[in-house]
Amino acid sequence: MEFSPFNNVVKLCLQGMSMEEAKQPEEALKIFMQAWSGATNDHECFLAAYYVARQQKTVSDRLIWLEKALSHALKLNDNTVKSALPNLYQKLAKCYGDLGDSQKSAEYAELSTILNEKPSDTGPFYHGTKADLKVGDLLTAGGKSNYQPELTMNHIYFTGLVSGAGLAAALAKGEGRERVYIIEPTGTFENDPNLTDKKFPGNPTRSYRSTAALKIVGEVEDWDRPSLEDLQRFRERRTEGNGEIIN
Repeated sequence: MEFSPFNNVVKLCLQGMSMEEAKQPEEALKIFMQAWSGATNDHECFLAAYYVARQQKTVSDRLIWLEKALSHALKLNDNTVKSALPNLYQKLAKCYGDLGDSQKSAEYAELSTILNEKPSDTGPFYHGTKADLKVGDLLTAGGKSNYQPELTMNHIYFTGLVSGAGLAAALAKGEGRERVYIIEPTGTFENDPNLTDKKFPGNPTRSYRSTAALKIVGEVEDWDRPSLEDLQRFRERRTEGNGEIIN
């Protein structure tokens, strides 16, 4: 399943997070439970359980919901969820430590460390832009940020989701046609720290960055454009949530 900010369960989780930020935990829990009730697959169940766990008042209850989240996550061979496992294992280690089970706490802490070393994603990967490029061209770091124009970026960014690259293309500056290119990293890359373990656990948007160039190897001709309404909502959320970019 591709992560989408327009998925109904994801939307409910975002609403619940807004209630958390407004210091209304009871309302947040109601919305997260609504997300849990409306979840229709393991990925949605994982997300909803993760957020329900955040609003539990006792460690034992929090552990129950985190274990539900882990149960659904482990059913998925999915890079979106794999990236969340270090965060989830870390939270489980904390719960078991608080409950006095040092052995299980150490086991989960070790799992978190092992999985947190580098992205396991093997692609394919995509980059969204309005630039007119051709196969063989290289995309390099040093461009201006789409979000803070005064900032020169030290990395070049890409994603494992066509929809994510399409959204980036729609938000990119310029007057050209929105393009989604298939790319290959020419060097090592890392999870985008501006998105990883922020609002959502792990790196659900499969967003990465590299100081090495990205090589254009093709173009996706047929992809779903975000609606004008969804694009406007995304711009509003981006404006509200803009903080310092980790560069």
